[in-house]
Amino acid sequence: MMKKLYIETLGCSKNLVDSEQMLGILDEDYTLCDQAEEAEILIVNTCSFIHDAQEESINVILDFARLKTEGHLEKLIITGCLSQRYPDELLAEIPEIDAIIGTSNFYKVNEVIKTLDQNKSQKVFIESVDLQIPENLPRILTTPSYYAYLKIAEGCDNKCTYCIIPKLRGKYRSRALEDIIEEAEDLVSMGVKELILIAQDTSRYGIDLYKKPSLPKLLTALNAIEGLKWIRVQYSYPDILEDDLLEGFFSNDKVVNYFDIPIQHASDKILKLMNRKTTHEDILKITQKIRKRDPEAVIRTTCIVGFPGETEQDFDALLKLVKEVKFDRLGAFTYSNEENTPAFKLPNQVAETVMVERRDALMALQMNISESLSYSKVGKVYEVLVEELVEENKIYVGRTKYDSPEIDGVVYINTTEALDIGSFIEVKMIDALEYDVIGEVYHEHSK
Repeated sequence: MMKKLYIETLGCSKNLVDSEQMLGILDEDYTLCDQAEEAEILIVNTCSFIHDAQEESINVILDFARLKTEGHLEKLIITGCLSQRYPDELLAEIPEIDAIIGTSNFYKVNEVIKTLDQNKSQKVFIESVDLQIPENLPRILTTPSYYAYLKIAEGCDNKCTYCIIPKLRGKYRSRALEDIIEEAEDLVSMGVKELILIAQDTSRYGIDLYKKPSLPKLLTALNAIEGLKWIRVQYSYPDILEDDLLEGFFSNDKVVNYFDIPIQHASDKILKLMNRKTTHEDILKITQKIRKRDPEAVIRTTCIVGFPGETEQDFDALLKLVKEVKFDRLGAFTYSNEENTPAFKLPNQVAETVMVERRDALMALQMNISESLSYSKVGKVYEVLVEELVEENKIYVGRTKYDSPEIDGVVYINTTEALDIGSFIEVKMIDALEYDVIGEVYHEHSK
């Protein structure tokens, strides 16, 4: 009888794709189950980007470790960024762990399990973070059937001073365009209507392989896939979003004008300390250029408050830019002082209480902006992807092309009609909340 296996995924969508590939690899030899408590083999795919993510990963591992004594769990395997970063410490502190696998060789998970079956003493299975991940790995989607994440590159070369990712994920390695298109076609043949392109930095796609930014070429090739509805791009760095790259968005009708551009700050002094390659003025120009091409385009960003040396004046520069740009979506995080990053030993560390106050002030500002933007949609008609029934004969939840799943707002659809999950319908917006909008079916038929 095949043993039951469960994978718990923490962190970002890039981790999710790794987990989906592990599920595909393990599917033939194990029975995949939906509950951790049922598993005989349990894999935790961890995150280690900031302190809070590490803490969450450790707590989850500890919870699952108890299943070895209280349940029927036989093997506990840890992979992902935390395992790459602290393999020895994890084994020393949590002896219930049977194996540690790195970020670049997660696809060898089946070999690792078989090694453990042979009662070998090896517990750490970590290789170079710069390994090229093999192509044509099987994959089992864990997202709803109508959308999927499509990873276009591994690693990062940006060397932001606060970030540990390059040490955990290696140098930037683009996938060949042909391999990406082949996977995209496979996903669409399975019923996927929306592809969400991800990497640590999507805007640098192809520079290592083709000696120039090749995202526009990739977008054009994806745009030609029949049956695909939306193409969304996430994690595009502002310093390289030149006209040619922007044209890749605007000239392909399936590519939604959704620009996920992490600016991190707006003070030139702080941006330089972060080793970001943009200035306050650069950020303004990019956002103005996007809005000039398409006033309806959505710009999403993330900001870090409390970076070492950040003064009230620096923070005011960030507030000023946010007021001026009016980002459609904004996430704010307090600085996490991560060891083995260049910023770790910087002087003038900002007190935790000050960081929290600044984050709350920034998010309060953004909430007002978001509410205003939400109300500006009232009276307009949008195409909406129906995702969930939340109240029988009354309310569905969906999202427009301007909303990314999991991280953005939603559309509450008031209707007594039965709507198909995964269908596209016209919705007229009739009311708004801080981050969400409320609508009613404009045409009672699916697209």
